[in-house]
Amino acid sequence: MEGWGINPAFFVILDRSNQPIMKLGYDAKRAFLNTSGLGNYSRNTLNGLIKYFPKNTYSLFTTEVKVAMLKQQEAFEIVAPPRKLSGLKKTIWRNFKLSGEIKSRQIDLYHGLSNELPRGIHKTGIPALVTIHDLIFLRYPEFYKFFDRLIYRYKVRYACKAATKIIAISEQTKADIVEFTGTSPDKIEVIHQAISPLFFEKVDTSKIKEKYRLPDQFILAVGTIEERKNQLSILKALQAKNLDIPLVMIGNPTSYCNDIHKYVAAQKIQKQVIILKNIPEKDLAGIYQLATLSIYISVFEGFGLPVIEAMASGCPVITSNVSCLPETAGDAAILCSPGNIEELGNSIQKLISDDYFRSQLIEKGRLRANEFQTGKYVEKLVKLYQKIVG
Repeated sequence: MEGWGINPAFFVILDRSNQPIMKLGYDAKRAFLNTSGLGNYSRNTLNGLIKYFPKNTYSLFTTEVKVAMLKQQEAFEIVAPPRKLSGLKKTIWRNFKLSGEIKSRQIDLYHGLSNELPRGIHKTGIPALVTIHDLIFLRYPEFYKFFDRLIYRYKVRYACKAATKIIAISEQTKADIVEFTGTSPDKIEVIHQAISPLFFEKVDTSKIKEKYRLPDQFILAVGTIEERKNQLSILKALQAKNLDIPLVMIGNPTSYCNDIHKYVAAQKIQKQVIILKNIPEKDLAGIYQLATLSIYISVFEGFGLPVIEAMASGCPVITSNVSCLPETAGDAAILCSPGNIEELGNSIQKLISDDYFRSQLIEKGRLRANEFQTGKYVEKLVKLYQKIVG
């Protein structure tokens, strides 16, 4: 897997641009090892770049490689430590030796896709770009373990200092970078992330419905099941309005699930709640298409990807009126206070009962989602690369 070469014929056939050729390097660990969140961002970025700008050379640096995580994976150069190394030695390679690997390959620009840059990158003379997704661990430290916060803080502060330029995925994240790290706003570029093309495609929903035993109507809540995502408020809103429509939650569970299970047991609504995890993206797109509506009532986000995923899938959205979520949703969602149970309940009731309003919101959502197509995103990204490289 290591050091895969490039097939020149592949690029001659697909490349139709007059863009200058660049040799670009990426932190690809999450692209290979994370199945959601930052992993999706990394894969969407790399898949989009190889599709729309195939003449560039893309070198991916990762501690491990998994087969078929990327489309056209053979078109990337993949650089990894020997498989025989232990996990600790691979971590040392990534943290302390990666800058040397990057320099030895004469990379024109290195892009850290997930909040960090390799130690020593500032000494290589290679321009470095980092994407910062959020600084929630600084704004809401109570949601994170003490040592995790220390590590995240060190990595983000170094990345912001060492980077030639910083990408923030929202204006909210840009403001947080300025506030918490003291970085100049001029160093930060806001580029909203793209969503997977799968969410724009029609799926055979009958198979998806049968596979996951989904009801005819249901509310969908996508995201890690944790206190910050605030899923318990959805259940409370349903109870407050005596709505018996099922709630399907999709996301990795945390200790917050205990609170949800206690509430469900106390209210005797076990049949109204379905919890799923590790759903493939194509299946997730189908579940969005089946859902009556989607709710993302988070207390704080860096971007709020499920809002746009739902819109692209033709699913109307209720989301929070705080942090970046109004910026993400535009005028294409109902905005609610994450702590206002009555307001949330009224919004759910309106979407269920008012077909005309629902159809209008779906149409607005589709138009909004088009702004987050992969092609538009990577075009902005490559323009920034060219500006940095000169």
